[in-house]
Amino acid sequence: MKSIHETVTEEYENERIDKYITVLLDDLSRSYIQKIIKDEKVEVNHKKVKANYKVKTDDVVSFEIPDAIEPEITAQDIPLEVLYEDRDVLVVNKPKGMVVHPAAGHYTDTLVNAVMYHCKGNLSGINGIMRPGIVHRIDMNTTGSIIVCKNDQAHNAIAEQLKEHSIDRRYRAIVYGVIKEEEGCIDKPIGRHPMDRKKMSIVAKNGKNAVTHYRVLKRFKKYTYIECKLETGRTHQIRVHMASIGHPLLGDDVYTSQKCPYKLTGQTLHAMTLGFQHPRTKEYVEVIAPLPEYFVHLLNTLEE
Repeated sequence: MKSIHETVTEEYENERIDKYITVLLDDLSRSYIQKIIKDEKVEVNHKKVKANYKVKTDDVVSFEIPDAIEPEITAQDIPLEVLYEDRDVLVVNKPKGMVVHPAAGHYTDTLVNAVMYHCKGNLSGINGIMRPGIVHRIDMNTTGSIIVCKNDQAHNAIAEQLKEHSIDRRYRAIVYGVIKEEEGCIDKPIGRHPMDRKKMSIVAKNGKNAVTHYRVLKRFKKYTYIECKLETGRTHQIRVHMASIGHPLLGDDVYTSQKCPYKLTGQTLHAMTLGFQHPRTKEYVEVIAPLPEYFVHLLNTLEE
């Protein structure tokens, strides 16, 4: 059971209580928050409130979140494209459409189900039974290299490198429009979208530092093929950053309303290069995931 006690600051004056809690705890759904309010589990200044209550500066919001009951996650014999493997780490080339770890609506056919079978249970346990071995992730429709840790020592070492931004993570993407400059850097904070919690956005308030470096690889008539290097690793970072400078990713159905003329499933984004210091040997390891077939075909189509 997790107890929450928060004092409302001036910036949230007159915000609905359900929306305020959504911003406060962006890992909870709006419907879940409205349910606990309806069940009279939320108090403001020691008094129960309804979902339409508007908070005031210095209000004290209190409620408890019961511990989640995690379902049993089973190993599945799902083919994996292994790019690198030893007794400490596994790097795989994740296909488009595969969810990394189980969550509501996706308890099977995830990368976790696959690596549980592949590694015969030899995975780090730091992130719990829902995310064994998982130290970072990429979006469902993003392809490419992702590292899985087979023990807690490896997990801690890779997590520390992620925290220090010392892991080399380079992506390939195709964006709308022709980028004029050869390269650039986007340094804009990213946080949960204030109106749509399923999206991220550039937010000055409550946003986390986010830096993306990009360079042009090839220009086409209406699109640009680029490489992006992450300095930080925020949710949807490349997608949000490129959209913020007027060059959203081709195929992205979340961060642009532009109609894609090609038959694509989600954004054209591929985690190509992953470079890290090996947790045991301390030697530098670099793994390259080849572009998926659909991506190569699309580049050839644009070339023509």
